This record gives sequence, structure tokens and C-alpha cells, in this order.
Amino acid sequence: MTEVKAILFDVFGSVVDWRGSLIAELGAFGATRGITADWTGLVDRWRQAYAPSMDRVRKGELPWTVLDDLHRSSLDRIIDEMGIVGLEETDRGHMTLGWHRLRPWPDSIAGLTRLKTRFIIGPLSNGNIALLVNMAKSAGIPWDVVFGSETFRHFKPDPEVYLGAAAQLRLAPSEVMMAAAHNHDLAAAQKLGLRTAFFARPTEYGPLQSRDFAATGAWDVVARDIEDLATRMGC
Repeated sequence: MTEVKAILFDVFGSVVDWRGSLIAELGAFGATRGITADWTGLVDRWRQAYAPSMDRVRKGELPWTVLDDLHRSSLDRIIDEMGIVGLEETDRGHMTLGWHRLRPWPDSIAGLTRLKTRFIIGPLSNGNIALLVNMAKSAGIPWDVVFGSETFRHFKPDPEVYLGAAAQLRLAPSEVMMAAAHNHDLAAAQKLGLRTAFFARPTEYGPLQSRDFAATGAWDVVARDIEDLATRMGC
């Protein structure tokens, strides 16, 4: 593992708790606006729209579109389908920016801070740069570099994302480690020569969690969480 110079992280679910963060924020926001709704159901449906919305871009059904705009389009459709009334344009904008305010898992900041002492660290995410930078400022995430999807105009698991990040860091793929709580993300990176690290987030999807309870591939490192990853990487 001495060859590794950079560790890049999946963000949604791996570094931050998107579900818990959004449920709490939207519940509080709805209360201030006097709007009662199934906020948990909305958040779950919103996340379920994530991959299909990116697939529409990948297939050419939509022009290149950053995740903020995909999130907003999905939100508008879900609000209409759920019959939620009373939300103004500014409300919908505020809700969409909730993805910029996601909170980290308890081990994330401490673990990343330790890894930063030895490695280049950054997100390799389908999020757009503004989203990732605002999230880092809000949550205190100590990235060295930020790779958003518009950097490559591709979404993971497209090869252009993984190889593009290595190229921009002027590193060989084998000098870059992909770290994630999602086995499919690591599988895509591993096929391209990146090193891999897995740590489970078994509560990411709440009661809807159906996969990624444990490592399912021959990853270079399997850790309990990001602090344990730092220990295993000698930090």
C-alpha cells in the first residue's frame, strides 16, 4: 500500500448521512412552514430517483445536467405526485440545497483529518462542485481537492470519472485509492487499476437497505469505518 498517494471518497452515504440529514431538515422546515407531509417517504423517493435521473443523461435523453438540477427536477415531480401543497419556489430551492448541508457520519471528520496527514484526500462524487464545496464548508470536511461530476461531464461508474481524477492528480491509477461504502463503486474503480477500500454504512437507507452490509469483493482494505481505514493506512 506504500504506492498509494491519494485516497478519493464516495460521498453520499459513505462520508455523509444523506437520509438522516434530509429527514431531519425537511421535518423541521415543514414545521416552520406549517406543512405536514410524509418527509421520510419524500426523502426515500428522492434518493430512488437519483440513479434513473443520471441514466437519462448517460443515455442522451437529457443534455449534460449537474446533480443539483437533476435533484430539483426529481423533487418537483415527487412533490406533485405526493400532493404536497403550500411550497413556494423559494421553499423548493431551499429543499434542493439541503443536499449541500448533509451531515457527516460520526467517524468521518476525525478519520479524514488523520488520512490527510499522509495522503491527498478528496471526494470523487456524482455531486457537482458547488454542492461538494458547500457541503465541505458546512460540515467541516477537510478535503484537499474536489472532483465533481462536471469536471469530467460523466457520472460514476463511467471510466472517465476514475481515470480522469487520477490523470488530473498526475498519478497512475494504482497510486489512487477509491474508498466507499458501496461495492459497485469499488468494482468499477478496481477494473481500471485503482486500489480500493470498503467500509459498511448499514443504516444508510434505513429499513430500505438491501445491500452493502459487508464487502463482496476482493478489496485492498476492508475497514469498520473511516477512522479504522486511517489506522489501517498507517495514519
